[in-house]
Amino acid sequence: MGIERLVDTTTNIEDSEEQILENSLRPISFNDYIGQERMKNNLKVAIDAVKKRNDGTTLDHILLYGPPGLGKTTMAAVIAHEMGANFRVTSGPAIERAGDLASILTNLAEGDVLFIDEIHRLRRAVEEILYSAMEDFKLDIVIGKGPAASSVRLDLPKFTIIGATTRAGAIAKPLQDRFGLVQRLEYYTEDEIKKIISRTASILNTEIKPDALDLIATRSRRTPRIANRLTKRVRDYADVNGDGIVDKEIAEKSLSLMEIDELGLDPADRNMLKLMLENYGDRPVGLSTIAALTGDEETTISDYYEPYLLQMGLLERTKNGRKITAKARRHLEKMV
Repeated sequence: MGIERLVDTTTNIEDSEEQILENSLRPISFNDYIGQERMKNNLKVAIDAVKKRNDGTTLDHILLYGPPGLGKTTMAAVIAHEMGANFRVTSGPAIERAGDLASILTNLAEGDVLFIDEIHRLRRAVEEILYSAMEDFKLDIVIGKGPAASSVRLDLPKFTIIGATTRAGAIAKPLQDRFGLVQRLEYYTEDEIKKIISRTASILNTEIKPDALDLIATRSRRTPRIANRLTKRVRDYADVNGDGIVDKEIAEKSLSLMEIDELGLDPADRNMLKLMLENYGDRPVGLSTIAALTGDEETTISDYYEPYLLQMGLLERTKNGRKITAKARRHLEKMV
C-alpha cells in the first residue's frame, strides 16, 4: 500500500474539512494568482479578445497539464471568474457512460465553463461523444436499440471545456486537437512559493517570521498545494507548542516532526530511493520493479514521485529504466 504522505499532492474527499479549508485559500482572479506568469499572460490575451469582440463566441477549449499540486483546478476557476462564467466541475473517472456526459452537457448554460479533471481517464466511448460537442456544439444521441435505433443530433449552448491532466501524452490525439489553448504549468520558484505562504498565513491570521518563511519554502517542493499544507501544519504546531507565532525554531521542530527534510523529501521519497540504491545500486530499475519494491501503483510512481525527484536531480530516466543520481546517494548518506 505504500506510505501515507503529508506531501501527497492529491485531494480525495471534496467535502472534507481539509478540502474546505484548502478551497478557502484558492485565489479567484489573475491578480491573486501567484506565479505561472507566461501562462497567465497568454490566457489574459485570449480572454480579453473574446470580451472585446462581444459577438457571442466563447473562449477556446483549454488543456492544462503538468505535475499535480501546481494549481490546474485553481487556474480553471480563475479563468471562469475572469470570463464571468458559471464554473462546473467533474472528472474523467466520474463520467462512466456516454449518458453521464450527455446529462452534463445538456444542463450547461450559454458561456459556462466545464472543468474536467483527469481528462486522460475518460472512456473512449465518452471521448467520441465529446468530439462533436467541443467542435460543433452538437450532441449525437442514439435512441433505442437494434434495428429500431435512431440517431438524434441536439444543439448545445456554446461553452468552454477546460481539461486538466498530469499525463498529456495519455490523451488521444483527436481529443488533444480540439483544444485551442494548451498550457503547461511549471514548478514554482522559491520566491513565488514564499509569496504563496505569506498569503496563506495572512488568510489564516498567522504570523510567520522571515527565516521561518524561508525554511518552509525550501521544503515545499516548489508546489503550492504542499506549501499550503505545510503552512497549516506548522501553524497548528505553533498554536499548541508556542504562542501562535511561527519562528525558525518552531518551523524546524514542526518540519522535523513531519519528517520533511531539507530537500522537501518525506519518508516515502527516501524509502523509494533507498530501496533502489540497496537493491540495484547504480543500475537502472524498471518502473514495475520500483512499484513492487515500494508497494505503490506504477502510475503513482510516475505521476507523484518522479516529477519532483527528476526536477531536483535525484532521479534520472534512461532507456533501460530509472536510476538514482550521485546527488541522491549523497543526500541519503547525509540522512543516516
